[in-house]
Amino acid sequence: MYRVVDQDGHVIDVLVSARRDAEAARRFFRRALSTLKVTPSEVVTEAAPVYPGVLDELIPSAWHHVEQYANNPIEADHSQLKHRLRPMRGLRTDKTAQVIIAGHAFMQNLRRGHYGLAIDTPPALRVAAAFTELAQAI
Repeated sequence: MYRVVDQDGHVIDVLVSARRDAEAARRFFRRALSTLKVTPSEVVTEAAPVYPGVLDELIPSAWHHVEQYANNPIEADHSQLKHRLRPMRGLRTDKTAQVIIAGHAFMQNLRRGHYGLAIDTPPALRVAAAFTELAQAI
C-alpha cells in the first residue's frame, strides 16, 4: 500500500498494488503529483530500494529523506487503518482494499477538518455535521 500524506496530516492519495516494484511506485507518484498541483521539495519514504530511481526520474529537485523514524507520522496515521481492519480479518482483493482504504482516508480527513466542512463543530460531531452540509449542497 502506498500513501501520500502532506505535512499537515492530510491524506492526499492511496494506491494498493500487488507488488512493490518500480512500475507501481512510478504509477503512484505520477498520480500523487497530478493531485498535488505543486512539486514537493522533500519526499519522505521508507528505505525501499525502488524509490531512489523513481524519485530521481519524476522529481529530481526533491530531497529524498529516508532516515530512520522520518516516516513516523505516516506510520502513525497508518495504525488507525490497521485497528479498523483487524476485526475485519483483512481484505480479500486489491480492489476492495483500495476502496476501503480510500474511504478510511476520506473519513480521517473529514474528521480532522481538512476539507473546510463543519469546522465550527466539535470534532466528535464533525462527521455528521459535514454530511449534513454536503446533503444540503447537493
